Amino acid sequence: MRVTSVPVDAAMRALLPQTHVSDAYRLIVNEGTLDATTAARRIFERAPRWIHALMALRNRLVAPLGLNTFVDESVRKIGIFPVIAETPNHVLLGLDDKHLDFRIAVDVVPLGGAQHQVTATTVVRTHNLLGRIYLEIVLPFHRVIVPTMVAQAAKG
Repeated sequence: MRVTSVPVDAAMRALLPQTHVSDAYRLIVNEGTLDATTAARRIFERAPRWIHALMALRNRLVAPLGLNTFVDESVRKIGIFPVIAETPNHVLLGLDDKHLDFRIAVDVVPLGGAQHQVTATTVVRTHNLLGRIYLEIVLPFHRVIVPTMVAQAAKG
């Protein structure tokens, strides 16, 4: 199965008014039962080693700039992202920071038979110059990393 870029749903953009960047990637998964939490765990907890290495480098580079590199351990997370809301077909993750806010949604829609449509959507709103600079630097990586991670949803 192939991961494809799809338009971002208006409801997702509405989660962060004045969104600066948004994208969505979709995959059709052949699996009898699949819920959004399972898909999100596969996407965010099974990243290839090269992605872990890039994230570690990112954390070392941005820590002196005051960009968030950690999440409170008392908060429920999937991967490194705090869970904001969760239903069987939708998981919303995200974080608000002084430089930018982001939301990531993982949606699973049954298509009939054993097929499910998995969509991961990201929306980001920046607050200041540092947030906009950071976003411009990471976007090229984001556009490679996210489809790679979404492909993990098909690996049971």
